[in-house]
Amino acid sequence: MTLLAIDWATVGIKAAQLILSLSILVVLHEFGHYITARLFKCRVEKFYLFFDPWFSLVKKKVGDTEYGIGWVPLGGYVKISGMIDESMDKAQMAEPPKPYEFRSKPAWQRLIIMLAGIIVNILLGFLSIP
Repeated sequence: MTLLAIDWATVGIKAAQLILSLSILVVLHEFGHYITARLFKCRVEKFYLFFDPWFSLVKKKVGDTEYGIGWVPLGGYVKISGMIDESMDKAQMAEPPKPYEFRSKPAWQRLIIMLAGIIVNILLGFLSIP
């Protein structure tokens, strides 16, 4: 009987607000990785909101980077050339590092690229304090 008392329109609006606010947070976090990778002249292959197994809802290639929106709303990612990740591109890793690859950069630059997303989140937290 309590299911009938739930205002499903309000639940839907609240769910949409949650997904939108988390999406903004994810995009800003991933932008931290993206902007520092580009600053240190790494090639960024993909910049995605949400995950895109099998297909993307929207995608557009600009230069070397494919920007897109996946269909699984659980985060996002930035794929940087030469970074060992879940794709495990073994063919690319067997070759010597190219100057635009993550693995060819000095350790301090790789560290900054990896920490940049977290730093953006911390800065956002400080900026949102009233």
